Amino acid sequence: MPLKGELRDFSTTQLLNLINLAGKTGTLTIFQANRTGQMEEVNGKKREKIEAGAERAQVSFKSGKLVFATMKGQEGSLISVLNKVGKLTDDQARVIRERARDKSDKALALLLMNANYITQNDIVSSIQQHMQDVVYNLMSWNSEPFRFDDNILPPADRIQVPIDLENIIIEGSRRIKEIEELTQHLPNLDMALRFPGNPKEKFKGIHLSVEEWRVVQFVNPKNSIRQIARANNMSEIEIRRVVYGLEQAGLVELVKPPGMEQPQANTMQRRQRPVQKPQVQAAVVNRLIDKIRSI
Repeated sequence: MPLKGELRDFSTTQLLNLINLAGKTGTLTIFQANRTGQMEEVNGKKREKIEAGAERAQVSFKSGKLVFATMKGQEGSLISVLNKVGKLTDDQARVIRERARDKSDKALALLLMNANYITQNDIVSSIQQHMQDVVYNLMSWNSEPFRFDDNILPPADRIQVPIDLENIIIEGSRRIKEIEELTQHLPNLDMALRFPGNPKEKFKGIHLSVEEWRVVQFVNPKNSIRQIARANNMSEIEIRRVVYGLEQAGLVELVKPPGMEQPQANTMQRRQRPVQKPQVQAAVVNRLIDKIRSI
């Protein structure tokens, strides 16, 4: 019988700790939290009851190690992952998708290595980075329903790269604070971006990451930050981190898209912050153990 619960009662960090300690094998599925309008009483307090909606993410474990992670809205195929981290160019990714539509990730990995596009280390490090980014994002969620299914793993054709959970838990906890600060600074992803005066001068001598360059090429007052994130297969946290770095460097400015009022408070707050050079972020955030062990 699967273990079910809600992240407002038991956090993702606590779940990861218990799965790690119990050495569990299985898949954690997190769902959209749908409001029901009904009230329930929990520990003497009343709150609105929620029910599980569509799947938002799946994270799989083998003997307590992270082996697979995917999130709705982000393409998790090998080609997309390699493209996102800069191991494949946009043109290379497009051509490979067209020519290998029926190939599994494992088959594609062999083809790419044999063709000297990438190395085995490229594949392993890219998949690890993708999985970690997904889990770090999940650690900021605080209300969604979840279900843990014992001994359920992704299809055999997906590449699984085991990662110890201890460092992920430590780094994820640190990033939670960063996520809170980024969300407070940029709460509305429907804002747009524009270049300030003399953008060519400002970009001279600046070294940007692959993700930062991809965001820069979409900078236009007509494109919302949310649209830029979707175009680059980035999560909300990833786009906030990149936009924050570009903004603090004075390379972009937040503007309201057509038909939207720009918040005055955020404008004043941005003017007061000192301009800094952008830094490429390295990848920027405990009671059910007996039940998990008994599954």
